[in-house]
Amino acid sequence: MSVNDMDSGQQDTIKSNTMEMQTGTFVSFDKKPLFYRRWHNEETNNGKILLLLHRGHEHSLRLQSIANNKAFHGYTIYSFDNRGHGMTDLPATFEFMDLVRDLDAFAHFVCIQENKQQKDIFVVANSVAGVVASTWVHDYAPSINGMALVAPAFKIKLYIPFAKPALTQAVKLLPRLNITSYVKSKYLTHDKSEQQKYDSDDLITPHIPARQLTTLLETGERIVNDAAMITVPTLVLSAGKDYVVDSKVQGDFYARLSSENKRFVLLEHFFHGVLYEENAQTAIDEIAQFAEQSFTLSQPCQRQQLIKIAQQECDQISYGTLPLLSNANFLLQRTSMKYLGFLSKGMKIGLQYGFDSGVTLDHVYKNEPQGAGAIGRFIDKGYLNSIGWKGIRQRKKHTIKLLEEKIQALQAEGQKVNILDIAGGPARYLIEIANQYRDVNIQVRDYQIQNVEQGRALAKERGLENISYSQCDAFDLDNYERDEFSPNIVVISGVFELFPDNELISKAIKGLCSIINANTQLIYTGQPWHPQLHQIANVLGNHQQSKWIMRRRSQYELDNIFAHFGFKKDNMLIDDWGIFTVSAATFTPKSAEPLNVDITAINKNESVA
Repeated sequence: MSVNDMDSGQQDTIKSNTMEMQTGTFVSFDKKPLFYRRWHNEETNNGKILLLLHRGHEHSLRLQSIANNKAFHGYTIYSFDNRGHGMTDLPATFEFMDLVRDLDAFAHFVCIQENKQQKDIFVVANSVAGVVASTWVHDYAPSINGMALVAPAFKIKLYIPFAKPALTQAVKLLPRLNITSYVKSKYLTHDKSEQQKYDSDDLITPHIPARQLTTLLETGERIVNDAAMITVPTLVLSAGKDYVVDSKVQGDFYARLSSENKRFVLLEHFFHGVLYEENAQTAIDEIAQFAEQSFTLSQPCQRQQLIKIAQQECDQISYGTLPLLSNANFLLQRTSMKYLGFLSKGMKIGLQYGFDSGVTLDHVYKNEPQGAGAIGRFIDKGYLNSIGWKGIRQRKKHTIKLLEEKIQALQAEGQKVNILDIAGGPARYLIEIANQYRDVNIQVRDYQIQNVEQGRALAKERGLENISYSQCDAFDLDNYERDEFSPNIVVISGVFELFPDNELISKAIKGLCSIINANTQLIYTGQPWHPQLHQIANVLGNHQQSKWIMRRRSQYELDNIFAHFGFKKDNMLIDDWGIFTVSAATFTPKSAEPLNVDITAINKNESVA
């Protein structure tokens, strides 16, 4: 979400006995307006921000009694209505990750409105919102001060046998299918008055898109399994008698967290609607105490912890054993590819040049099944439709989107735009940019000559004279020299994901910093998670004709490395599966450590958060 897209919209002010409430709209990631509320008490304000996120089916006004609770009077409190909920006049989203993108946009908006930073924010999220908040923290790595997850819905209790696979198949046939919640107020709280409020609330939304539910369940499973990559201080409040979600999974999530400051509280006899229970003050006091503690304690840099976890995973893939069935499956895939792979053009390219090569990615970007006859095209179609390649194509779209935003912003300032890609392969996406923006100059570098030659051929084919290619090693410091071409946009796309060593990629970043000026814009990609790491390592080969083994980097680790060299992240996009990220940052050398520092310090120095 670009800060230039923020808009507070119309605001109305309502005064209550305790907190003054304002309402308005903010513009989210897709330029759509969402309704929000703000509660504030000038006399008691402590300068900190509380984001209250409502549970599924509900809306922000349901949180007013919580915002007015004396435990939170020191905070400026914000909440917003999800799409299809409350006062937000938009249809409900069919994709769960859109809820995460809305939260990211809202956090940016709030920081601008209050002139605060993310470190001034504490998030309180109930039920489905707990999955939204934890996904945001995992995928986007915001530097918030902490979060309280109240009965997070990582796994929803679907009492009908085989309900999840049945819903998944139903969504394929009926993509816009809506379902009605089975949850009644009597399963949310013991409090009769709260039950009546819930039942009589016209803004309660009983329906949910089936696809939002299935993607919620998939994302919840991903985040629980990969919770070790979360370092934010986290409080988990678990309801002892929860008939809506599986509370045992909340314990799995908590146990895997890497947060140094974390706390798990089991609320005996509580139903799912914890914040509306008869003894809700117990939960509220726990939240208030944990939030105060989080703002008091400093958060150490935990880059090394996450590197260790990711390296252990990488070592397991490299040297560990596999279940018998997995071994047999991968052996069958390798054998099939060895003897039949030539039928598919994509597999043939991968076998010749490596499945991580630029020419392989160029075939993936084109997304046109090719091969020997109908059988070859059929195999190639299945190959191109694997989730990893789908994510790669979405990464390309996100890269182009952020590039266009940066180009237009610089041109609006009257600047001549020069783009450098330090290891771009054929860079088909930059061919598209060069074709659309003929007044933009582009230089593409790459280590492999076949990528350079293919890129030159693409440019010649389209008559493009504003894009050039050269063979160059991005990790050789001698290849970075200032010349007449002074880039004000730099792209690092899909290359660091191939190399596990931070010392090596730090050479490239250090070299880059030596040839750019302050305020240069950077677009960089990441791979914080991937569902096919074992399959890729055991079936596909890389450009060095060896096993393609990847050590993934959490977004926290990746952002931390670039921040080390003075790049301040201002935007990020991610695909619906949580595989590939594309981030935008601005070079602010005053915030960097001295560039003559030993580059191995990126693996040793823990003072840079």
